Amino acid sequence: MSKITRQGGNAILSNSVEYHNFVFLAGMTAEDLGQDITGQTRQVLARIDAALEANGTDKTRLLSAQIWLKDIRDRDAMNKVWVEWLGDAGRPARACVEANMADPRHLVEIMVIACR
Repeated sequence: MSKITRQGGNAILSNSVEYHNFVFLAGMTAEDLGQDITGQTRQVLARIDAALEANGTDKTRLLSAQIWLKDIRDRDAMNKVWVEWLGDAGRPARACVEANMADPRHLVEIMVIACR
């Protein structure tokens, strides 16, 4: 059997799971919920960078991204930060939808899959 490595989390989830050099991150949200969509997106992407690094990979190895926005009208502002963060790195397959958030102060949640 192949090894599954889990990092962080709590009783209901792991922050990341690595299997066969694929890294699956849990949905990431901002810590400072007083920020606007730009600030929250920057915080989320910084958390993704840290989680990917902890798993021996980075954003240049992204395969897939799922993005949930509290208000789809924030898509352009979120995309501006996303494009700046992604730079010339390979663009992942991606979905972006509006969703009810677990905490109404969350404006964005992002979940990614990468390879090592």
